[in-house]
Amino acid sequence: MFQTNHTPIAIIGAGLGGLTLARVLHVHGIAATIFEAETSPNARGQGGMLDIHEYNGQIALKEAGLYDRFLEIINAGAQASRILDKYSNVLLDEPDEGTGGRPEVLRGDLRRILLNSLPADTICWGYKIKEASSLGEGKHLLTFANGSSVTTDLLVGADGAWSKVRPLLSQAKPEYVGTSFIETFLHDCDTRHKASAEAVGGGAMYALSPGKGISAHREPNQVLHTYVQLTKPKDWFDNIDFSNPKNALDYIAKEFDGWAPELIALITEGETNPVLRPIHTLPAEHRWDRIPGITLLGDAAHLMPPSGEGANLAMFDGAELAKAIVSHPGDLEAALSFYETQLFPRSSVEAVESEGVLELCLGANSPQSLVDFFNSVKTIN
Repeated sequence: MFQTNHTPIAIIGAGLGGLTLARVLHVHGIAATIFEAETSPNARGQGGMLDIHEYNGQIALKEAGLYDRFLEIINAGAQASRILDKYSNVLLDEPDEGTGGRPEVLRGDLRRILLNSLPADTICWGYKIKEASSLGEGKHLLTFANGSSVTTDLLVGADGAWSKVRPLLSQAKPEYVGTSFIETFLHDCDTRHKASAEAVGGGAMYALSPGKGISAHREPNQVLHTYVQLTKPKDWFDNIDFSNPKNALDYIAKEFDGWAPELIALITEGETNPVLRPIHTLPAEHRWDRIPGITLLGDAAHLMPPSGEGANLAMFDGAELAKAIVSHPGDLEAALSFYETQLFPRSSVEAVESEGVLELCLGANSPQSLVDFFNSVKTIN
């Protein structure tokens, strides 16, 4: 364990953004240390499918020298999309023709290739940050729940929505957007859940109406990954006993009375403990004054509603920060200033668009609003 040791660059969080930062720095011969609260790479599940975009996420992977490895983990066919109404009528059906710029991969697979690309001693597992404080002149002291501590010349908060690093830069706190997701899975779907599998199709399925929706994605090995979306006050979910999965799912399914049975089955037949994910956001214009020796990336910097951009932006942030450090040798403050000057407007644009995506999915004109959006994108392309 560290006993007030020193590391030039300390990255808090071994998510996709922090790992990309460390990897691109490593490619350029610059060492960094990642401190991760989880005890191992496999301490918890890593979520579902991600569409990695050619204009940010794929660029980051190229900077990391991992693009070829990324191509190996693409789930062929998963870029297909369909939109249904609550009666399971198909309103839009787009196959995956392999020509799009947003191929799908499992988050866990993507994280694995990043982890495997780093020296074994890059990541300190089981280092949950307890406190971060300024020592002046751009240096910071980090103390961890395991009793160890470390000082650093550059502190990077890549620690997500509830970042412990962010308060050193900003007083902004995540706010609930009014919508929560409930996540669950169905297995062996082509044999045990055939009707639901057929409704979902080969990629992503969105069954939507104002204020509620059932979305699902087909994952490898006959897995259906379901996200139930409900626009409800946060305390509404206090009535649900999530320790009793069946009762919880049945309670949630009551909100979808009258929907097609194969859609409701994506909820009631869920085979894993349902996970409640209240959706929070930071202000779209979130930014901070330049403070020496510290910055943020990913959700710590620009938390926003799900829009398909979160993981891509985190990786792009990591790559851009690394490039800024490399291109400003011996002048860390110039590097951070350059990085943040690019980060703030980029994040703001994406945050506003993410709010628009949520409105398309669950707003008053749903699901037609989402159908119209898909068709408009198709026309432009």
